Amino acid sequence: MLNISHNKLNKKVDLSVFKSSKDIFNKDYYKTFNKFLLATAIVLFIILFLPWTQNITGQGLVTTLTPNQRPQTIQSQIPGRIEEWFVREGDSVKKGDTILRISEIKSEYFDDQLVERTNQQIQAKSSSVNAYQGKVKALNRQVSALINEQKLKMEQTKNKLMQAKLKVQSDSIDFEAAKTNIKIAETQFNRIQTLQDEGLKAMKDVEEKRLKLQETQAKLLSQENKYLASKNEVINAQIELSRINAQYADKISKAQSDKFTAQSSQFDTEAQVTKLENDYTNYKIRNSLLYVTAPQSGFINKALRGGIGVTFKEGEELVGIMPAKYDLAVETFVRPIDLPLLHPGEKVRIQFDGWPAIVFSGWPNVSYGTYGAKVIAIERFISSNGKYRVLLAPDEEDHEWPEAIRVGSGAKTIALLEDVPIWFELWRQINSFPPNYYQPENGESSTKDAKK
Repeated sequence: MLNISHNKLNKKVDLSVFKSSKDIFNKDYYKTFNKFLLATAIVLFIILFLPWTQNITGQGLVTTLTPNQRPQTIQSQIPGRIEEWFVREGDSVKKGDTILRISEIKSEYFDDQLVERTNQQIQAKSSSVNAYQGKVKALNRQVSALINEQKLKMEQTKNKLMQAKLKVQSDSIDFEAAKTNIKIAETQFNRIQTLQDEGLKAMKDVEEKRLKLQETQAKLLSQENKYLASKNEVINAQIELSRINAQYADKISKAQSDKFTAQSSQFDTEAQVTKLENDYTNYKIRNSLLYVTAPQSGFINKALRGGIGVTFKEGEELVGIMPAKYDLAVETFVRPIDLPLLHPGEKVRIQFDGWPAIVFSGWPNVSYGTYGAKVIAIERFISSNGKYRVLLAPDEEDHEWPEAIRVGSGAKTIALLEDVPIWFELWRQINSFPPNYYQPENGESSTKDAKK
């Protein structure tokens, strides 16, 4: 009830006459309580000077030490249709074991003998390449024969030209001799004509000299005709030389053109053979991809695409697998303000979900149920949750981690820092100051450098 009356009950009623009042008011309870408060204050004061290990706590997950040991999904490199399953969820598989069989869904790969027919095309095209190579060799021989024949014809024509030039010289000499003979014949005829006019020679002698002069003139015309014919033969030999050169040049050019055409067809066919060989290899590899196999030994977690006749695209997840052999690790996340306090190789305590533990974060020596770890790697870039990822590995010098731990279970981490008095830690927490910055034992402390 509210005390709204001005009448004092304790002034009107004497409490000392009651038995209970006598038992209560006559004992010195306040003295015992004061002693208890004093003892508690002394104990608390002593506790304030006890050592306290500064720490950074974080929430994390159990993972594996290397990426190839972490749970993964198996995908198909080609689109297909599920035809048959060879495993069940929870089965143990070895590397290379068949997990499921698929079939093609693209029409260009429906042919069951696609690989064999492609191989036949390769053989046919290879035979065509050999034929073109033989044709090129034959044309090379033809070009060589034409070149040799051209050389022989040129030598033959050059010899004819030389003979014609020599004949011109010979006929020129005969023509000059005929000119000399006609001059001699004319002189003799004129002389005998003069003597006949003087009556010293008979008419018969004049007729003989006239006949000889006419014969000499006829020989002169004949020698001149031979001389012109010889010069004409020289011109004909020169024309023949040019004709042979042009004729064989045209034949050789045509043969070389046919050779280059054959070579072009050969190179084009070789390119087709190379493309067919590439297709042949791709088809063989594609046929092997119709059986999806385990990339490593492990356990089948979950079939992500169930049933028979289900179609899927390339790269879609089909089934999950957990590697059989793995090294456990813990990934935890720390605030950016705490990141400079962590260094590779530092000790960390871990409390796993599902394992009973009694944890005193400031007194790791009296904690129970925690396991030792050390920092292996610190992420260089902040994660999507606004914190930095830190990877922890088991500490070989501490107790082994429980064998029943599974990848993906939760864990709480406690990174141990410097030892400070409890009063200092309380003062830091009240003022929201970060833990003391420090360097590992093999490094130099920044505070020491500041003091120097």
